[in-house]
Amino acid sequence: MANFTAKAIKESFIKLLNEKPLNKISVKDIVEDCGINRNSFYYHFQDIPALLEEIIVEHTAAIIEQYPAVNSLDECFHAAFSFALQNKKAAFHIYHSINRDVFEKELMKLCDYTVCTYLKTAFTEPINEADRLILQRFIKCACFGLIIEWLNSGMDDEAIHDLLRITALCKGMSQELIERSKHLQ
Repeated sequence: MANFTAKAIKESFIKLLNEKPLNKISVKDIVEDCGINRNSFYYHFQDIPALLEEIIVEHTAAIIEQYPAVNSLDECFHAAFSFALQNKKAAFHIYHSINRDVFEKELMKLCDYTVCTYLKTAFTEPINEADRLILQRFIKCACFGLIIEWLNSGMDDEAIHDLLRITALCKGMSQELIERSKHLQ
């Protein structure tokens, strides 16, 4: 029963986040939407920021579990964008809230995971560890920056097209950087 209630609270919260900004959502709104009392909410969550953090961390973990292997930069971006694409308004409201830091921290974690997994999956050749870490940081920050830019642009559909174009233009770049690292040693 407890898992069912926590799940209902999370679903109501996401539903409300898709309707209005985070600072306009109260515990009363959430409990009325899912048909429970305030005590039930506080049994599961300390407050709304704790609820938000748990949802973001859970979604990040679910995406990581969904992508045990990443074969392309396209997959990296798709994985990182998946929650935001499915819940555009909720992601927009979270990003423009005072709890943005939790979102950014988990987004960076997700970008790091997908890029690290991509480099391990796509490139089996040995590479200098220092160069691999530099390459991983470079691609991770590019992925993170593009997502943040997309959020700052109002999550415009045209920006998604541009992002896909960037990944197409960068095709082979990682392999080229790995090859160059071999020659610079």
